[in-house]
This record gives sequence, C-alpha cells and structure tokens, in this order.
Amino acid sequence: MASLDPGVIGTRIPEHTVEVEHGRLSFFARATGQDDPIYTDPGAAAEAGHRDLPVPPTFLFCLDMERPSPSTFYTDLGIDIRTILHGEQSFTYHAAAYAGDTLHFSTEVTDCYAKKGGALQFLVRTTEVTRHGEPIAQLRSTTVIRDPRASA
Repeated sequence: MASLDPGVIGTRIPEHTVEVEHGRLSFFARATGQDDPIYTDPGAAAEAGHRDLPVPPTFLFCLDMERPSPSTFYTDLGIDIRTILHGEQSFTYHAAAYAGDTLHFSTEVTDCYAKKGGALQFLVRTTEVTRHGEPIAQLRSTTVIRDPRASA
C-alpha cells in the first residue's frame, strides 16, 4: 500500500445515531467484569443517584462501531482491512450517558503518521459523542496499518 496522504486529515466519517439499550449495557458490564450493580440493576443505579443504568467505561467505543459498514471508511482510503491493527484508544468524558439515551457520533481523521520507514502507518480518528447537542465524550482511536511488503 502507498503511504497515507496527509490530506486524509480532516476526512469525516458519516455521522450516526444510536439508542443505548438496557440489555446491551447489562451484557457488556457482565462481559467486562463490572461487578458494581449500578451497571446491571436499575434499582441499584437509582439508589446511587443515576436516572437509569449508566454507560460503563469504554462502551461508547462499541456504540461507535454501530455505524453502517464500519470498514467502508478504510476501503475508501485504499486500506486493506487485513493489514489493520487496533493501536490504542482513549476517552474524555464530559457527562454521563444512560440507557434510553440517543447518542450522536461525529468522527474526523485528526492525524496520520508513519514509523519504521513507513512499515507502520498510524491513522488517528477523533469522535465527538453528544446527546441533544450536549457533549458527552470525546473518543480517540489510533489504527495501525502494516505494510505487508515490509519485513518484520
């Protein structure tokens, strides 16, 4: 694959909206070892001062993947999805999100760079998550793209 063109910075991924479902929150909390009942029991969440089940840490990343055809973005850039690896992710939270919320995701490519003489390329995306225009979180995700022609 050719090097990523820095002109890719500013590229936007089509926005999408997702409704946060109770069952998925509970399942995710159990699957990730969240043993605090506020994540699985609406009564415990209410007792703790929450209006419903709160969204567990990192679950927003899962919801971001709910966009239609999430891999299309890579193929549109000429990236073979067989060469991508998850590099890192980070979250900055502004407000709590809850079951029943409708969240809006808006994503933009904010950086790209190479290491190891271009054998590894890095694509950074930043996603703003809002609820009725109110900032909920900022997600930052780095994807590593391996050049299959480069020796290990």
